[in-house]
Amino acid sequence: MSFRGDGYYDNRYEYYQEHTDKSTIHQMKKKYWTTKQAVIKKLGKKEDEHIVASDAQLDAKLEVFKSIQNCTMKLLIIIEKYQDRICAIAQQENAMGRFLKTHSSTDKTRAGKMMAAVGKSQSFSSQQRLSLRVPLVRLYQEVETFRYRAISDTLLTVNKMEAARTEYRGALLWMKDCSEELDPDAYKRMEKFRKVQTQVRKAKAKFDKLKIDVMQKVDLLAASRCNMFSHVLANYQTTLLQFWNKTSRTMTAVAESFKGYQHYEFNMLKELAEPNKKTCKCDIK
Repeated sequence: MSFRGDGYYDNRYEYYQEHTDKSTIHQMKKKYWTTKQAVIKKLGKKEDEHIVASDAQLDAKLEVFKSIQNCTMKLLIIIEKYQDRICAIAQQENAMGRFLKTHSSTDKTRAGKMMAAVGKSQSFSSQQRLSLRVPLVRLYQEVETFRYRAISDTLLTVNKMEAARTEYRGALLWMKDCSEELDPDAYKRMEKFRKVQTQVRKAKAKFDKLKIDVMQKVDLLAASRCNMFSHVLANYQTTLLQFWNKTSRTMTAVAESFKGYQHYEFNMLKELAEPNKKTCKCDIK
């Protein structure tokens, strides 16, 4: 202990430690061991099993986060492709409907009436199918917002945590290296070990805080994703059921109006002859 001029005693070690931690040499050694730990992780070298096991719960949460991140990206791509397919099918249905209605006007037989009825049902189905895009667009917007806000915010915290974990494990390597050369009788070596020990405590405190933040954010991310899907997909489900109900009623009405009509005899496309006869038998029954 040393006496200060203001009447208070000062701990020389704490005073020395405070200034030594900020020295250039100390910072260079800290960077060296942090970089060494980053290289070990990058190369996939084996680390201390006890240290790795202590982060098992954290690593499990990170796997959940990576799964959410990858699934969100794939879902956005799938929604885009799904909308393209809906538009393509609707376009083909509408083209088929216009084709049948156009040719039905030149055929005054019952076949012409059948073509006109089927053509109208095809056009109606194409219009109703496009209504599925409204909830899909809303779903895409919600997922995209979830990706750019919730996932991005969590990713920033994960990156900070990974940097803190690398710094902490690098400090542990540094302390291990110092402990191998530790000599209780050598004052300088003891001072060096104490400085490194202090660095380990600081790094661990920083890492533990970010570790808790990451685990909490991943849990909130998973819960918010479930809430988002349950809210947005309900509209899509309702719209899809309405589409199938409306189109099925239309197709059923058209099929009912065809009862009693003589079936067409396929001569060229013989593979359609047998299914056509079976359909007519079912209509008779």
